Amino acid sequence: MKVQLSRAFPLPASAEAAWVALQDIAAVAACMPGAKITERVDATHYKGTVAVKVGPASLSFRGEIEVKGVDASARTLRLSAKGTDTTGSSAASMDLTARIDALGADACNLVGESEVSMSGKAAAFGSRLMGPVSDQVLNQFAANFAARLQAAPAQAQAAPAPAPEAKPLNALSLMWALVKDWFRSMFGRR
Repeated sequence: MKVQLSRAFPLPASAEAAWVALQDIAAVAACMPGAKITERVDATHYKGTVAVKVGPASLSFRGEIEVKGVDASARTLRLSAKGTDTTGSSAASMDLTARIDALGADACNLVGESEVSMSGKAAAFGSRLMGPVSDQVLNQFAANFAARLQAAPAQAQAAPAPAPEAKPLNALSLMWALVKDWFRSMFGRR
């Protein structure tokens, strides 16, 4: 199963500050719910994990990330990621292009385009929900990344804080958010 995603998120920072933050792969991964970089192999290769909790069941994926290209003049980063769950029953891959577009002195957009492929049990379970759940995950990521950018000036003054521990992606919380969004769309303001 494949899903194409294209989103833009406003950020409360200059394009230059957002571009610097976007190139810190470990910090960016920490903004993604359930994701964590476990090893930097070299300048363009990383290993990591993603934890997903669905009610009492949990999936844990191990995988690799490769930085395919960095274009500083266009503030564009291309990544490729692939992984399998620890039982070997599911696999996922993603090709991502992320770009920072300046909007003003203290505002910019994070623009992302990706293709996500899933196979195995995870694909069978998530086939109907992948698009809406992906939206929720990306919204959480964008909020975390924006918060990281806002905290960056304060952290520059203080000693560096340890990286936060990756929390598993909670699919039930995401499902509740999807239900609330659906009700808002059905009964919201007209």
